[in-house]
Parts: sequence; C-alpha cells; structure tokens
Amino acid sequence: MNTKIWKSAAAVCLTSAMVAGCSNAPASNGNAATGGADLGDTVKVGLNFELSGPTADYGTKERNGAAIAIEQFNAREDKPFTVEGVEIDNKGEPAEAVTATTKLIEQDQVAGVVGPATSGCSIATFDFATAKQVPVVAPSATQVGATLKPDGSAYEFAWRVCFEDSFQGKGMAEYAFKTLGIKKVAIINEVSDYGNGVSAAFKEKFVELGGEVLDETQYQSGDKDFASFVTKIKDLDFDGIYVAGYYNEAAQIVKAIKAEGIDKPIIGADGFDSQDFIDQVSAETANNIFYTTAYTAIEPSEELTRFIADYNAKYGEDPSMFAALSYDATNLLLQALETSGKTGADLNEAIKNIEFSGITGSFSFDQTTHTPKKNVLVVELVDGVQSNVESVKVE
Repeated sequence: MNTKIWKSAAAVCLTSAMVAGCSNAPASNGNAATGGADLGDTVKVGLNFELSGPTADYGTKERNGAAIAIEQFNAREDKPFTVEGVEIDNKGEPAEAVTATTKLIEQDQVAGVVGPATSGCSIATFDFATAKQVPVVAPSATQVGATLKPDGSAYEFAWRVCFEDSFQGKGMAEYAFKTLGIKKVAIINEVSDYGNGVSAAFKEKFVELGGEVLDETQYQSGDKDFASFVTKIKDLDFDGIYVAGYYNEAAQIVKAIKAEGIDKPIIGADGFDSQDFIDQVSAETANNIFYTTAYTAIEPSEELTRFIADYNAKYGEDPSMFAALSYDATNLLLQALETSGKTGADLNEAIKNIEFSGITGSFSFDQTTHTPKKNVLVVELVDGVQSNVESVKVE
C-alpha cells in the first residue's frame, strides 16, 4: 500500500470521526490558542501498536519497550505524576491505526501517543492527531518524508525518534563499499514504500561511490519461494546481495541463498532486526549477514544495561531494536510532559525544543522534518548474534 492510499485512509477516518461528533478536541488537550491544560495526578499515554497481523513482532516489541519506560517512570520516588499506558491493537492496518488514534484521543483523552511501529500506520494517524493537537511520537516510521505533509511542511504534532530509510540505505552503501569491499551487488527488494525507498537510496549511493548493480529483483509481501531469484543471480560475478524488506520474506531469501552454498555477504536494512528472522534462518546459518540498525546491545551503557535487565525480567528475552526505539520514544514523551507540565500545544513545544539522550542515541529534532539526526549503526550476525558494530556517518 502506498503513501497516497494511507493518506486517503487517514482522510476518510478523520472525516468520519468529525461527522461522529469529534469536531472539538478534548478539554484536557487544550488548543493552539491557549497552549494546553495542566496535568493531573494521573496522565494517560496512548500505545498504538501492531499487536496482530503481519508486523505483529515489531508492534509487540514496541508495546513492551513502552511498558518498561512507563514502569520505570512510575517507580521513581520523585515522579510528578503517575503514567497510565492505554494500549490498543491497530492490527497493522492504516485505517485501524486511525480508528485507534481516534479512540485514544476522543474517548481515553490521552496526552500523547507512542506508535505505531510501521510507517504506513504511523503516517495515517498524523492528520487526525495534528487536528486534535495531541503529539504522536513514532518509534520506527522510517519512510522517507513520513512526517511531512504533501506540501512539504511537517505535521505539527508528529515526531519520530528513528532515522529515515534513505539515511540507512546510504549508510549501508557506504559500509558495503568502503568496509566490506563490495564493488558489485545484486539487489532484491519488497514492492513497498519501505523496500523501494531503502533499495533506491542504497543503489544511488552505491553507484555514486563507484559500485555496480548487476541485478535488481522485486517481490511481493507474502512471497515464499525465492528459488528463481537465486537461480538468476548465482552465476553472476557479484560481491554481495542487498535485501530490502521485512523479516519474514528476508529470512526466506537468506535461506534460499544459503541453501545454494552462496557464501558472499548478505547485507540489509533494519527489517532484519527481529528474533523471528534469526529463528527462521537458524542461528548456525546466520553468518556473514550485515544490516543497518538504530540499536545494539554491544558495549551497553548503564541505562541500556538496566533496560535490558528489566525487559528480560518481564518478557524473558532480550529487547530488539524496535523495543529500544519505543522505549526512547516513550521516555521522550514523558520527559516533555514533565518539562511542560501541560498537554496540547505546550507539550508539543517541549518536544520541539527537547535535548534528548536515550539508548538509541542523543539528539534534538530537525525543525523542518521533525526527524532526529543520528549515525547509522551496522552490525554483523555471527551465529545469529549481533557482533562487530560500526557507526556510519551519512552526509
């Protein structure tokens, strides 16, 4: 589904919500003229995630990361208020994401929303949230221009804590060409805004550096058989294979490549960053694989060590990049709430001017894009374990 369809879905849902009597923002959220309402003893925060559907692994991990942030905040003796997380499943559908946002804002009267996880679902919510002056902080809406309106200006109340797809595509091109020594590559990507955007950025930068693209193949979400792709490329003189897609199909592509005994580096984007990817490929097979990410647990800080311990104690596993991004997105919203003591435009102003330090990086926001400037991390999988991280600066 493309951006135009997502934004059409958002517009339909926004119109429906207004017809249903949602034309006035909740009193607790204030408005642009008055700034915002004072916070009470309990502050509600919406958690709008893909808890079912094809990207449920991402959404579930992000819900979990947000929950840890809220628990840690509520455990503080000096907390200025208690936070209540209001959870809702958007099922991985943009229209459902808008419905969820509408409920969170109009019925639950949340001060802000964290999520969704995917770009399409996130983009669909920005119109409504901005109209109601309730900030949305997207943990992983990496799509190029996700926070921008069709006219190029930013949605006033939409923010993200991740870098965008063009950034990580260029970062991997830099790493592949300069560090791995890959000069000739085959590319396979999902037909989606994510897959198309990441692969296009990778190709542009790779060619600019002097690299050569020997083959480009596309696939649809849900495809399972990639034997024809491997047959087509196996006799080409390539140095690496770039895979741009989400974890389910990416795992099947890697398995097909490995089954043919191809031992060239497999490089990819943050869609690889899922335990399901490792489980499907198998740990013993997950070698000579490199991907871009916003998070790694290699050489953890004190804050990250605490997060990993708390997450593992609660969920019985180590957190993924998606859990870490959501943890940061939630903490950013909580910091802004504590700083402003207000909802609505005052809260949004606090987010706009924030200086944030989290487990996925320290940053302030680019005021024209509402996107942070971060370095791209590239990790290598060794027996299914993240290893040998390198930070890549992208100009």
